[in-house]
Amino acid sequence: MRMLINVAETVVADALRGIAAAHPELTVDVENRVIVRADAPVADKVALVSGGGSGHEPLHGGFVGPGMLSAACPGEVFTSPVPDQMVRAAAAVDSGAGVLFIVKNYTGDVLNFDMAAELAEDEGIQVAKVLVDDDVAVTDSLYTAGRRGTGATLFVEKLAGAAADAGMPLERVEAVARRVNAGTRSFGVALTACTTPAKGSPTFDLPAGELELGVGIHGEPGRERRPMMTSREIADFAVNAVLEDLDPRNPVLLLVNGMGGTPLLELYGFNAEVQRVLVERGVPVARTLVGNYVTSLDMAGASVTVCQVDEELLRLWDAPVRTPALRWGA
Repeated sequence: MRMLINVAETVVADALRGIAAAHPELTVDVENRVIVRADAPVADKVALVSGGGSGHEPLHGGFVGPGMLSAACPGEVFTSPVPDQMVRAAAAVDSGAGVLFIVKNYTGDVLNFDMAAELAEDEGIQVAKVLVDDDVAVTDSLYTAGRRGTGATLFVEKLAGAAADAGMPLERVEAVARRVNAGTRSFGVALTACTTPAKGSPTFDLPAGELELGVGIHGEPGRERRPMMTSREIADFAVNAVLEDLDPRNPVLLLVNGMGGTPLLELYGFNAEVQRVLVERGVPVARTLVGNYVTSLDMAGASVTVCQVDEELLRLWDAPVRTPALRWGA
């Protein structure tokens, strides 16, 4: 398998050096693996810290900046960051207003963020935690107890980040994050397996002409395998799986997300089919985001994430954001 790397052992460090060179608005500690807003800590502002295994870029480092995260902690590929990273990040961004940890529901992430919260509190940092668990495909998996955290992470980070920028106190920022997670559901489909740098070959066997319905972002198995389906058929299956679990009473934010190996031409075509199903089901879409945001290295495929919003959450979504991977507004 041909990969654009030096050696597998330095993939994450090399990427961090590249991020630092491309984004001077960020402070990138390559050795300790922490990405921080260069203007942190911001006085009187709640700070947001997230992180997880590398290989899901732009999640999380690409979402550090005004309107979203204050810091991100990248682990090794598909491996949780360690508590020391999280404590270092919290200390770098805490202004005294408190820190919110945003944690995807994977066992290693949960355990390490829990330990980091205890260590940070021992250092006098007020910490709250929010668990993201939006994937409706399976209840338990190789990596989780309960539902996996996937596309909702982007919505939680953006909306809670806007709440923090608006000057809300820690308990309100945490409440916004919890409300967003509670109103968000996702479903993913893999057309190919992904390839980790250390293995150099596909991480699971997906025969040609088949797809995995409900795949996880590390390649964890989903609900079932089927012969290849059309974009229209996949949209029907994915959206209906989401709406079986979430009955939106309000308009929704829609994320049509690429897994890393699917071109935008195909993602926009898939978005057309997803929008068709939502119209047929009577679900109004307030805003749509299409692109590669929560990826799985080079996996071909897509996921659908639907987030129910009210007027407050829609205002927070439209609020300015300026990060490497997401930016709009003044």
